[in-house]
Amino acid sequence: MKKRILSGMRPTGKLHLGHLVGALNNWVSLQDSYQCFYMVADWHAYMSEYEDPKSLKENSCEVVRDFVASGIDPERSVIFVQSHVPEHLELNMIYSCMTPLPWVERVPTYKEQLREIKGRDLTTYGFLGYPVLQAADIAVYKASAVPVGVDQVPHLELTREIIRRFNSLYKKNVFPEPEPILTKSPKLLGLDNRKMSKSYANFIALADEPEVIKKKVTQMITDAERIKLKDKGHPDICNVFSYFSTFAKPDVKSNVRQWCEGATTGCTECKRKLSDILIEYLEPIRTKRAKLSDQDVADIILEGGKRAKAAAGETMDEVKKLINLVK
Repeated sequence: MKKRILSGMRPTGKLHLGHLVGALNNWVSLQDSYQCFYMVADWHAYMSEYEDPKSLKENSCEVVRDFVASGIDPERSVIFVQSHVPEHLELNMIYSCMTPLPWVERVPTYKEQLREIKGRDLTTYGFLGYPVLQAADIAVYKASAVPVGVDQVPHLELTREIIRRFNSLYKKNVFPEPEPILTKSPKLLGLDNRKMSKSYANFIALADEPEVIKKKVTQMITDAERIKLKDKGHPDICNVFSYFSTFAKPDVKSNVRQWCEGATTGCTECKRKLSDILIEYLEPIRTKRAKLSDQDVADIILEGGKRAKAAAGETMDEVKKLINLVK
């Protein structure tokens, strides 16, 4: 049997180019080598959106649409919504009882999120414990690997520690310690040169129409040292050029570098060229996305939930027997 992997995304807004190059393209390629469980992490979204969760359902359906449009095959992979599988919360409760508080307090992204996400009270018991729920998400499927970016490795190490503690306490290797599958991809900055974030609205969404893409690209910040057309540019510090490096063919990238460094083409024309490239790159995703009806999405969620619940249920039957819970 193929080894299992688990990964997910929070439905807190539209998926964008950063999600595509940072995760989704890699998820698609992993379908050939692993038994893949890809999750819409709506409980994790609720942790930050609990004061105003009215968009959770719609966003969850849109994330599923983006998953499939990006190339994740619901026949080969299990696409499911986290809250449809209550075993996640059952295992989270068990792990919460045995995870020392300092372990979750030291996870670096907790304090980072508190700084970044403004206008919401995240100093809650649930938000502090979200790395423990992440551990349960992974372990309930006995995933042996998790595709992650470098910034998520501390979360995965906490998962490994929790699993190690559980296996040691009950003297049985119930759960494998998952290994990271590091995503080899460029890290895109947002259109304003800040970190790409739904909170900053500085991204190009996978569902954006061509005219929207053109408008957003015109707003991108370019080389601050290039004021006039005759000023020679510095492509290696220009965010627009970083997008060419990611999405353009090598010969186009080389030509753009020459235009910039030789001051033969202005930034406006450069952005127009980038718009055309991004529109063409996203066209297959937009086309496939448009063909997915609401009923198609509902059917994928229903079937994926059944498959995920069957796998998670087997794990929890074993766990409950081991810790002497009455069935």
